[in-house]
Amino acid sequence: MPAVPADGASAGYDLRHHGDREATAGLIDLAVNVRVPQPPRWLLERVAASLAGLAAYPDPARATAAVASRHGRPAREVLLTSGAAEAFVLLARALRPRRPVVVHPQFTEPEAALAAAGHRVGRAILSAADGFELDPAGVPDDADLVIIGNPTNPTAVLHPAARIAALAKPGRILVADEAFIDAIPGEAESLAARRDLPGLIVIRSLTKTWGLAGLRAGYLLAAADLVERLRAAQPLWSVSAPALAAAEACSEPRALAEAEHLARQAAVDREYLEQRLYALPGVDLPAVRPREPRARAPFVLVHTPGADKIRLRLRERGFALRRADTFPGLGPNWLRIAVRAPEVTDALIAAWPR
Repeated sequence: MPAVPADGASAGYDLRHHGDREATAGLIDLAVNVRVPQPPRWLLERVAASLAGLAAYPDPARATAAVASRHGRPAREVLLTSGAAEAFVLLARALRPRRPVVVHPQFTEPEAALAAAGHRVGRAILSAADGFELDPAGVPDDADLVIIGNPTNPTAVLHPAARIAALAKPGRILVADEAFIDAIPGEAESLAARRDLPGLIVIRSLTKTWGLAGLRAGYLLAAADLVERLRAAQPLWSVSAPALAAAEACSEPRALAEAEHLARQAAVDREYLEQRLYALPGVDLPAVRPREPRARAPFVLVHTPGADKIRLRLRERGFALRRADTFPGLGPNWLRIAVRAPEVTDALIAAWPR
């Protein structure tokens, strides 16, 4: 897992390319990792009810208390954000690391935000040959800011919580991006409840499970002093009243039970997609191991020769897949495919170029 410096904002990768640029109108969307086509009715009703109060400036107190209660933490250890993406911008603005390192392949927005703020970012690249497994020893010892996704986008690998926790130490900020953890049954391997690890920041998103990409709702969990440093870099009222209503609603027991049900269904649908992909000639899923399934998130990373051309052929046949050559550590022979219902998987496999 070599640590290499990134050159400027991209070092040869388009870090600001995301799945929404693939999922254009008229295509079956397998490029964006939002699990549902729209929020459930009960959530839409809660968000709609907040619209009557739009004349007032948003007050995050109730939503903050709800998120804090959901995670068993004091409210002072919670910061609501305009999606998880804003949290990465706040990190880049508020912190002054000497040697920030992002563990790749992973969501590229953290590195893009750091680079845009003038930081020179190092990369610790996980190996496909090892199933993108994290070895804490591969992260430079002098890194004072380390960012890793769990489960990681695009590999879908769910790292053992103990391995990520091993990266924590005095003098280092450790950021665990858990944007997809609520798509894992039981939220296995989450660090959200850990208050004993020095410098730990856990970032969460409400976008994926609840179909809220257009609303921008997320939050972070950290020690109170870290939260205050990040809050100082946040614009006033950056989280809208509808987003606050969503954060409160999605933290309630009913929502947590529904999220667990959706996570279990996603696991079943994922296994079906894996099986159908394995039957295709030349297709490999390096992050999937039959006896030790590391890949658990609701998307699958595929390696196949000519993946860039396959993606374009499938696009002609009505399917949008996520190119993966924009992720450091990957290249043109990689694709990311969102998990959908079995009938969508069947249609994709039928359209796959042979």
